[in-house]
Amino acid sequence: MKIAVLPGDGIGPEIVAQAVKVLEALRGDGLKIEMEYAHLGGAGYDAAGDPFPPATEKLALAADAVLLGAVGGYQYDTLPRPMRPEQGLLRIRKGLGLFANLRPALVYPELANASSLKPELVAGLDIMILRELTGDIYFGQPRGIRTLDNGERQGFDTMLYSESEIRRVAHVGFQIAMKRGKKLCSVDKANVLDTSMLWREIVTEVAKEYPAVALSHMYVDNAAMQLVRAPKQFDVILTGNIFGDILSDEASMLTGSIGMLPSASLDAHNKGLYEPCHGSAPDIAGKDIANPLATILSVAMMMRYTFAREDIAQRIETAVRKVLQQGLRTGDIYETGMQKIGCTAMGDAVVTAL
Repeated sequence: MKIAVLPGDGIGPEIVAQAVKVLEALRGDGLKIEMEYAHLGGAGYDAAGDPFPPATEKLALAADAVLLGAVGGYQYDTLPRPMRPEQGLLRIRKGLGLFANLRPALVYPELANASSLKPELVAGLDIMILRELTGDIYFGQPRGIRTLDNGERQGFDTMLYSESEIRRVAHVGFQIAMKRGKKLCSVDKANVLDTSMLWREIVTEVAKEYPAVALSHMYVDNAAMQLVRAPKQFDVILTGNIFGDILSDEASMLTGSIGMLPSASLDAHNKGLYEPCHGSAPDIAGKDIANPLATILSVAMMMRYTFAREDIAQRIETAVRKVLQQGLRTGDIYETGMQKIGCTAMGDAVVTAL
């Protein structure tokens, strides 16, 4: 298993270090794992003047999977757009063809009280949000800032989706639904956006190939409301890049903390980039208080989707569950009566449970 490790910025190196401990423990058990490190984001700019350096691209293309921490930092906010850390993230997603972003929102029974919603609304929650990742308004052209004839500046971005982009991610969504509760809700804004009208049309066509899956459609504003009103009505949510970006972060709070949410970004052959859903949190970087569980759970997703080792994925997830059952908590999921520990201690606890 050849894994490219990209710690990134902010808390990235801290949380990735804990996930690497898990990989090293698995390697100690006989799993053949090779890891090689490279820079991405602000770290890439600092090291090579590029948020996605050529050496990183070469390593990522050669690897079977990529483990990423997080990118971004206040010190990079004044850089020209192409040099900002987030552009490195967009470029690696596009460069590797990672069009399918899987973001599970799972509420562990031990964390039901940590959610911002009433425990009875979220207890037992298990949603998979599938976000299309390489199209939509984040990549559409033309884009920019221009000056109109009257001297006023105007910013513009282009939202667009091709039929083939919609069709391929829809197939992934229905295939996931077939392995889960056989329900898929496609989220769009077809009442006002032509892009969403095409999205709905193509998803409806693809649904005919999966008659066992119950398809529903929902406007994104209603979906945002329903996620906090009655989240357990959902099984698989399929949506575009910008809507998926927002809805998956909203769903993270159902679980108690965004620090608990892993993600997988897959290409057509299940090669993947695995990262926590949260950002680089520069305000807490270096303090050893970040929650590494989302990154560790991303390793479980790596084993499940890229390496087809469901047994190892479940072993990692069980270890995380054991740690939570022991009452160990980082600050973001802490509640009275639990034992508050830091990032490193949490990583050690998972390895011990493993």
